[in-house]
Amino acid sequence: MDFLNGKIKTIYFKYLSAAFGSALITSIYSIVDIAMVGQYHGPEGSAALAVVAPVWNIIYSLGLLMGIGGSVLFSTIRGKADGDIKKSNEYFTSSVIGAIILALVIWLVIIFFDRQLLLVFGAQDNTLTLAREYVRPIKAAIPCFLFNQMLAAYLRNDGNPALATGAVLTGGIFNIFGDYFFVFTCDMGAFGAGLATAIGSALSFLVMLSHFFMKKNTLRLVKPENLPGKLKEITVTGFSTFFIDVAMGILTILFNRQIVIYLGTNELAVYGVIVNISTFVQCCAYSVGQASQPIISTNFGAGKGGRIRETLKYALGTAAFFSIVWTAAAMLVPNGFIRVFMAPTEEVLSIAPAIIRSYAIAFLFLPFNVFSTYYFQALMKPRISFVASVARGLVISGILIYLLPAVLGGNMIWFAVPITEVVVAVYVAYNMKKCTNQLMN
Repeated sequence: MDFLNGKIKTIYFKYLSAAFGSALITSIYSIVDIAMVGQYHGPEGSAALAVVAPVWNIIYSLGLLMGIGGSVLFSTIRGKADGDIKKSNEYFTSSVIGAIILALVIWLVIIFFDRQLLLVFGAQDNTLTLAREYVRPIKAAIPCFLFNQMLAAYLRNDGNPALATGAVLTGGIFNIFGDYFFVFTCDMGAFGAGLATAIGSALSFLVMLSHFFMKKNTLRLVKPENLPGKLKEITVTGFSTFFIDVAMGILTILFNRQIVIYLGTNELAVYGVIVNISTFVQCCAYSVGQASQPIISTNFGAGKGGRIRETLKYALGTAAFFSIVWTAAAMLVPNGFIRVFMAPTEEVLSIAPAIIRSYAIAFLFLPFNVFSTYYFQALMKPRISFVASVARGLVISGILIYLLPAVLGGNMIWFAVPITEVVVAVYVAYNMKKCTNQLMN
């Protein structure tokens, strides 16, 4: 795919379809799990998997840190006049080494300290038992989850987005049918859902490896010069995308703990459903960023500002479409989502609509804010991306999650994220206009 000379509209929508399929199936891993476990164990099952959500956020975010951070630098180098292939592959190799180190660390932590982690994430009594049952088989496949995120980013930047999507699709389809088989047919409950997810991830990893046996593959393992320096560059460039996923885990922990203090198990179960809706919305936003990033990075390296502006036009239109669709769905059929993800009680059905509709205001701004981090990273503006992601994922949201229920009552916690998204959108829009205008100069 010719990022520098091809028709932007054709390239963008080809990459969008691949990235959307990949992001959607990735989200289905956790969403099918919570739906199956929620149907099998009831609201407690949904609450247990809401507690596990931060584990996924940590693993996926570390994969994105190495994948997005490295691939932005990889494509920027290839877009320059000399297009130094060896130098670009030094960043690929550095990403692989960084991913191995991070995978080993998180693997050991989850294997030996899963109980302590889940308690920190808000698990209690039976939700702790169910959460540990789910995590038990996943421990064996933790490196696969991390490497899948890293490799998918490089495959898109190496001109093979379809394989990245096909790999995730293979694992996702297995996970869907495997969940039903292990959870219900084999009567394994939460453990069965975790087992299906672990096997699905391993299948995705094997499919992605096939890229390295294709003629179109240009990714090579080479000896990187100044490995610590390159790992630092990758980390700085990829930090904002990394923090988006980490922040989702942090917010889930804060919400879980505050809901337990101010509200109750039913509200926690509803929040488990919100986490999954948010995952869908965020994955749609990821697809916009992942489709546009290779095009923008390569053209930024080549100094082609007009092509970047054209790509931005399509990306903003797609983000707006996702914003409207998800906000409308949450407002119109809130209990439809509840019934998909659990076997609800009447109490849950009575409180869910107001909670989901309050939180769903955030969906109007979430796709735009998430896409912006990819945009600023591709333009080598990590500071703007860093401020937006940290303010959105920790500073403003964290303060509001603690402040609103303490001052205005427990149910005001549901407005913490919508207020945060509005504030960040204003900051992002100002800087996006400023940076885009500079491209033409």
